[in-house]
Amino acid sequence: MVFQGRHGLHEQEQRQAQPFEVDVELALNLQPAGIDDDIDKTVDYGQVFDVCRQIVESTSFRLLEALAEAIAHEILAAFPVSEVTIRVRKPKVPIDGTLAYAGVEIQRQRSNNDRR
Repeated sequence: MVFQGRHGLHEQEQRQAQPFEVDVELALNLQPAGIDDDIDKTVDYGQVFDVCRQIVESTSFRLLEALAEAIAHEILAAFPVSEVTIRVRKPKVPIDGTLAYAGVEIQRQRSNNDRR
């Protein structure tokens, strides 16, 4: 997923939207949905997309780690998943050098879904 957001340490990054790439992996029992062919027994990808878009586009964080944590927390709170892996990449990094992207990957479980 690719969204436009205002995240970064520098003031310019907070003012001007830039692309952020987000990957989400969900862990849940898919057998009931597979047997019954029933969307109500799984997670609707469109709803996950909407959650990610809302967080990336309407919030502002200094760190990619904080952005990834916010996405993981909201997905665990909103959907019946036991675990989530979030990858966030920022392709346009303001450094003096060549870098394809800066990125983080976090994995969170429902049992430790608290925000401190």
